[in-house]
Amino acid sequence: MQIGARIARAQLSGLGRSRRQIVVGPLVGLLHDEDAWYLSTMVAAEPGTPFDPDEVRESVTILRKAFAAEGRWLSAELIEEANPGLAEELETNGMTIVSRPPLLVVEPEDLVQPDLPAGVTVQLVSSGADQADANAVSADAYEAEGVGFTYQPVLGDGGAVLVRVNGVPAATAAWTAVADGVTEVAGVGTIHSHRQQGLAGIATAYATQFAFEQAGATLAWLTPGDDGADRVYRRVGYAPQATAVHLGDPGGHLADLR
Repeated sequence: MQIGARIARAQLSGLGRSRRQIVVGPLVGLLHDEDAWYLSTMVAAEPGTPFDPDEVRESVTILRKAFAAEGRWLSAELIEEANPGLAEELETNGMTIVSRPPLLVVEPEDLVQPDLPAGVTVQLVSSGADQADANAVSADAYEAEGVGFTYQPVLGDGGAVLVRVNGVPAATAAWTAVADGVTEVAGVGTIHSHRQQGLAGIATAYATQFAFEQAGATLAWLTPGDDGADRVYRRVGYAPQATAVHLGDPGGHLADLR
């Protein structure tokens, strides 16, 4: 199977474990019970399978209304190679392509584990208290409250690492639920006071290693937010294999769509 389609199918399967699915033609809405904007999204229903452009307009209309009914704005996460042309078709129907970052991939034999500087330790998040510390790092890193992850005791359902510098929580990274051996590494963040020390690369590498060794993953992927993050991820072994497409939906007001 082409790697983009494999990742897209695994993403749908993994996200579907914790979200309600609304399948409408070539698209599926994934609604999370929490109202954080980044937890609910729309993806392709059949990655790797050609879609009918005539079905897209109706699908988008229905999903806009379903998301609006729960106070959610519609967004989409696609992999270009899995469904060529679908992003442009969504754009034709009022959505906006926000970014098109490279999709970087690593397998166990290609992962590069950086050395730990003096005073730096890495731990697997293994309790709700650990997760609270990791989420506090994320809140500082992203300058936003309410970001982060929920502690998962079963590592196949997702997990995280916490990097400490002389005992101070300083960086974190997480992996998502593993499906078909595939996981996404996400939520990489370093507190402002400890940036430019290589901690993001350490967090990324260790989260990936734990996903491989303890969660059953055989392939990890991520998308860099900028060129600096791209360089960090490539230094620990990630390499471009596909293209992600992130879309937002500026059209329509929630009140009008309900």
